Formats: sequence, C-alpha cells, structure tokens
Amino acid sequence: MIPFSILDLSPIAEGSNPSASFRNTLDLAQHGERWGYQRYWLAEHHGMPGIASAATAVVMAHVAGGTSTIRVGAGGIMLPNHAPLVIAEQFGTLEALYPGRIDLGLGRAPGSDQTTARALRRNLDSDADAFPQDVLELQDYLSDTPRQRVLAVPGKGAKVPLWILGSSTFGAQLAAHMGLPFAFASHFAPQMMQQAIALYRGNFQPSAQLARPHVMLGFNVFAADSDEEAHYRATSMQQAFVNLRTGKPSQLPPPKAGYLQSLGPQERAMLDAVLSCSAIGAPDTVSRQLQEFIARTGADELMITSQIFDHSQRLRSYEIAAEVRQALVRA
Repeated sequence: MIPFSILDLSPIAEGSNPSASFRNTLDLAQHGERWGYQRYWLAEHHGMPGIASAATAVVMAHVAGGTSTIRVGAGGIMLPNHAPLVIAEQFGTLEALYPGRIDLGLGRAPGSDQTTARALRRNLDSDADAFPQDVLELQDYLSDTPRQRVLAVPGKGAKVPLWILGSSTFGAQLAAHMGLPFAFASHFAPQMMQQAIALYRGNFQPSAQLARPHVMLGFNVFAADSDEEAHYRATSMQQAFVNLRTGKPSQLPPPKAGYLQSLGPQERAMLDAVLSCSAIGAPDTVSRQLQEFIARTGADELMITSQIFDHSQRLRSYEIAAEVRQALVRA
C-alpha cells in the first residue's frame, strides 16, 4: 500500500486564533507520526483569515522540534514571493537542525491575491515565468559545489529533497525535465490531474535525486464513524471554499446541517468540480473511495488534507484514514 502523508494549513477555526491553530498543528503532527504517516507538510498562503501557515518555515521548525521521525516539509513554498537565496538559507537551517527530515516543495503561484503579492515582494517584477530559473538557482545554492559566487550559509551542501508542486501541466513538465518528484494539487484543482500525471511520467528524466517518477496527489478525507456525520463535518470546508471563491475569505466555519441543499446550482457545481478528489464517510466508505482513487490514478503517495472545524474530530478523521491504510496493508 502506498504511503499516506498529511497536508496542514494550520486552519484558524471561527472564534479561535493562530496560537490555538499552532498548538493543534503540533498535536496533529505528533499523532500523525504515531499513526504512521510519511510526511507532514505545511502550505504557504498569505492574507487568508482561516490559514495560519504563512510563515511556513517557522511553523515547520515548530513541528519538527516537537516530533522525531516524521518528515516535515513545505507544500509548498511559493518561490516567486522569495529570493532563492533566502529559501536556501531557511531550509539549510532547518536541515541542519533536523537532518534527514526536511522536504522542500516549490510552487509558482503567489498563494495570495495580487495586492498581497505586491506587499510581499514590494513590486511584481518577479515573474512566475521565471520559476524554472529560480528553481535552478535554489538548487545550485543547496548543492555541494555551487557555481554562484554567493554562498548560502547554512544551505550549501544541504541534502534537502526538492519537489515541484502544480495544478496544471506546467509543473509536470518542469518536474519531469529536472527529474524531481511531482506533487499535484488535486485536492482543490483536479481538472488537469490525469493529463499532468501522464505528461510527467511519460517525459521523466532520471536525476541524481530521483531515479524514477514519483507522483504524490492531494486528496481530501472527511472520515467519521458514520457517513452522515462525515458529510456534516465536510460542510466546514465546503463553506470556506464557497466563501473564498465568492471573494469573502473566512475563518473555518462550524459545520452546518443541510448546507449543500441550501446552495444554488452554480455553487453546487463548483464544489462538485473542485472537491471531486475526496473521500467522505465512515471507514468502509472511505476505504472504498481511497482504493478507487489510487487505482484510477496510480498515485505513488497521497497527501491527505482534512479541514474539519473541531480539532478532536479532525484527529479522528486522520486516525480513520491511517486505520484504513493499515487494513489495506494487511489484506
């Protein structure tokens, strides 16, 4: 059975605050480590009322310092927001502190709107189209023998695996060309998933980091002890997504009975499309949906996200997913 990993946005639940979110993040990571998850990744987003992981490298240090074996990574760092040298230094530092446990996923989206992107960069001269060159520059800073005159200290010689993130064929092409593992954002942008997977695998060129293609797919899991309860829990994420897509980003709302039935056809169709890579239900239902997704995609690894309002219920969802995986391993 393929590995399962965790993607966490350190959600800020309605009525809560970032301090509580970071406590919950560490608690989930510690549970995930015990349950056998492979990685714990955090994502860079900015200006989002419901997401606390903006300073991604800082939160990674918090998680890595409170765990001992699970890999901790960025899923991802939005490289156009940063000078590659700064990321090399940050992740060189993390690797020095927690050797052999740090991953660096790289994306080319801003992780924000254009106004926030301008505030991050002070201008918009950094072009997302320069992303491949930025990845090469970062890769060089982390190498044993950098070609550039400027040294990343810490960073030079750091053995930090790079991943390319994407929600289109662009990232698939780049990952294939560079011989890097590829993580696709199918948990919220599944439209080009199969095309991107085929392109990546068909054009993969082995590298010093990776001998054969490795595809990790984002997947939503809302698991509970009954199908009805799981669908109720999933309404928090559904509300947050509709709020975001209609220009009203919010903290993670509490679940709402009958929410889907209250939506108009356009909003319902949008949710059906963007959250199509999801398992919602009791353990048997989740097991079936996970197996169907893996069989359909041939994924090498799943990055599971579970945006649930109540932290104890979120823990239970991840626990069920881990139990499902263990049952499939034994079968």
